[in-house]
Amino acid sequence: MHFQILPLSESDFTEVTSIWEASVRASHHFLSEADIQFYKPLILNGYLPILSLFRIRAASGGIAGFIGVAERRIEMLFVQPDNFGNGIGKALCRFAVQELGAWEVDVNEDNQEALKFYIKMGFKIVGRSPLDPSGKPFPILHLKANAG
Repeated sequence: MHFQILPLSESDFTEVTSIWEASVRASHHFLSEADIQFYKPLILNGYLPILSLFRIRAASGGIAGFIGVAERRIEMLFVQPDNFGNGIGKALCRFAVQELGAWEVDVNEDNQEALKFYIKMGFKIVGRSPLDPSGKPFPILHLKANAG
């Protein structure tokens, strides 16, 4: 299936934050409600403004999924839960690797579905950190794909 991948703008940040939250609630079962509320403003005000962001629209016109890249790293990839399994994550990941040269990604160790996804996409575990970038006790796996 072919998807059109286009840049996001600041006017999309509220919708993208809603997709982030819905996706996290559907996939990050290790996070508490307090954790989600802690990260939400960081996503909206901290990460989104500094990333190169791209999206795929759903047939309904809303955003089906998005990816955020900084330098050569995938910093976030989230898909609206209704669109899980439709190839949107794969298309966004391929775009980031092939078009943007994003060969690195960090994954929560407790998010086994994401880990399986990235391994299937050609990434390999190259390291581990016991804390996430916010200093919270959610171990992070560092993955890298073959460059080029």
